[in-house]
Amino acid sequence: MAEYNYDVLVIGAGPGGYVAAIRAAQLGMKVACAEGRATLGGTCLNVGCIPSKALLHGSELFEEAKHGTLAKFGVKTGPVELDLDVLQGEKASAVKELTGGIEYLFKKNKVDWKKGYAKFKDAHTVEVAGETVTAKHIVIATGSSVTPLPTVPVDNDAGIVIDSTGALALNRVPEHLVVIGGGVIGLEMGSVWGRLGAKVTVVEFLDQLLPGMDGEVRKEAAKIFKKQGFELKLSTKVTGATVEGKTVKLSVEPAAGGETQIIEASHVLVAIGRRPNVDGLGLENIGLSPNARGQIETDHDFRTAVDGVWAIGDVIPGPMLAHKAEDEGIAVAENIAGLTGIVNHDIIPGVVYTTPEFAGVGLTEEAAKERGPIKVGKFPMLANSRAKTNREPDGFVKIIADAETDRVLGVWAIATVAGTMIAQAAQAMEFGAKSEDIAYTCHAHPTHSEAIKEAAMAVRGKAIHI
Repeated sequence: MAEYNYDVLVIGAGPGGYVAAIRAAQLGMKVACAEGRATLGGTCLNVGCIPSKALLHGSELFEEAKHGTLAKFGVKTGPVELDLDVLQGEKASAVKELTGGIEYLFKKNKVDWKKGYAKFKDAHTVEVAGETVTAKHIVIATGSSVTPLPTVPVDNDAGIVIDSTGALALNRVPEHLVVIGGGVIGLEMGSVWGRLGAKVTVVEFLDQLLPGMDGEVRKEAAKIFKKQGFELKLSTKVTGATVEGKTVKLSVEPAAGGETQIIEASHVLVAIGRRPNVDGLGLENIGLSPNARGQIETDHDFRTAVDGVWAIGDVIPGPMLAHKAEDEGIAVAENIAGLTGIVNHDIIPGVVYTTPEFAGVGLTEEAAKERGPIKVGKFPMLANSRAKTNREPDGFVKIIADAETDRVLGVWAIATVAGTMIAQAAQAMEFGAKSEDIAYTCHAHPTHSEAIKEAAMAVRGKAIHI
């Protein structure tokens, strides 16, 4: 290995990249990781998963104190006020602690951090901030960035027409926030600012929120967000935006075509998705071309078409999720080491961290029906003793099973802790569980997770509490 500076060089220190680097080092390889941000952790830890959850949690506490359930449980408060600077400071502290933790883990595992953005010179050589670095294996883990909407240019510095990064850093609560895109990011950030006092309008091109989720979950989501005060403009497209002082005039029209309407707002959030970060990598220098969606294709072991070059995370096909990237980071490191690293892409849970949370794993009911006969069990959270006691009635658990084999094909949940509950379903499916296996597994009482047991019982018509 003396002909190379490193056994493994990972490009990108997000959830996929930093995990790949640490795992490769644990397996005895000499490892470096190239990252141009001032802190490690990628989008997730810096301007994504982590800061958004800090704001979500803080806004939930504010709403409970000002408008929520505290008084119902005998907790009396005086006038409740928001100190947004303190909330933003708490968010920053969480980010600092976690990104600093990654830096500590790099030092602990002897991973060299190359501070800069890497560009390929050949399949085993990159340039990082003027330094030439060679490695026998190079892993591309550069993540993704916000997909722009050409008709609505973003200017986070001005803080009026913003993307998800700008939405995390607002220094005042919008009077009226228009969210373009009814997916995960838009609904989460809309929830934050809606709870803190903003009027929220969601404009979605499709006829339902949350593309990719189960159809019944999507319909229920619309009901829940309307009940929370969101104005939903579905089957609607945005054709332009004009900023006039501190006001945005947004032009919209029916997705199928029709009369243009103007929506006036104090802020507009563009949240129509994300795209792989492949520009500037110098892929042309190694003869690697992204597909039509800008993704790098790999085999099941995460090898690209170029020998010695691997890719994981948001830059390859599949859901753009931090936990999917982490699992791929472990797998690619183990494959490079000659072990067997596997990720079951059929069982990747997805979660929307609103209140309640929306979560799912496996097939939707629509997709399952296309494969053959199924049976479906459903249990409402209103009938779950813990949810009822906590005054958390919204949602349900739905289990989809093969009609012949009873094997679980998909699980969908709407509940205050659905993101935690879905882990049980994912693990059961990973072991090929039948609905009967879940139904006859003893669940602690009273817990939200009993709804999963009851939904499994309902697959065979055995639910007790409905």
